[in-house]
Amino acid sequence: MIADVRALAASNPVVLIDGRSGAGKTTLARTLVERWPIAGRVQLIALDSLYPGWDGLEEGVSRALDGILRPHGRGCLGSWQRWDWGAGTEAETHAVDPALGVIVEGSGILTPATAAIADVAIWLESGESGRKTRALRRDGDTYRPHWDRWAAQEQDHIVLDDPRGLATRVVEVP
Repeated sequence: MIADVRALAASNPVVLIDGRSGAGKTTLARTLVERWPIAGRVQLIALDSLYPGWDGLEEGVSRALDGILRPHGRGCLGSWQRWDWGAGTEAETHAVDPALGVIVEGSGILTPATAAIADVAIWLESGESGRKTRALRRDGDTYRPHWDRWAAQEQDHIVLDDPRGLATRVVEVP
């Protein structure tokens, strides 16, 4: 995938990484940051920091589109507010520099609107048992009671947006 970024020869590419919970989006995003062609020239934004609670997949994506991706695509400073999961409210605001590349990773990020802005769009495909094992190992009892309601939002996204079909690269994860 780094080859995909290098091939763009762009100073500020947009990379989107989508997949269901536990598919490995965060791991892949961190690997891309570590291997970015020019160290320090990319911003990583996790939608987990934008979703407004357990029922907020669609709203988190909307916030990323309006606050990060559209401004970045116009060469304008973008911003996003972190969601404080403990307090159940918005927290501090973060700036997004349009001169730098940006990786946005999270369930739901590949939609027709976001894919039109992306230079590289990645869909991670992984079976439910492996994903669930990884997600619950990562987040444990915090996530367990919310697995089904989050999975339903992911399924709605898959049916509505066909993120796999929008992807420029599909990665199979065991």
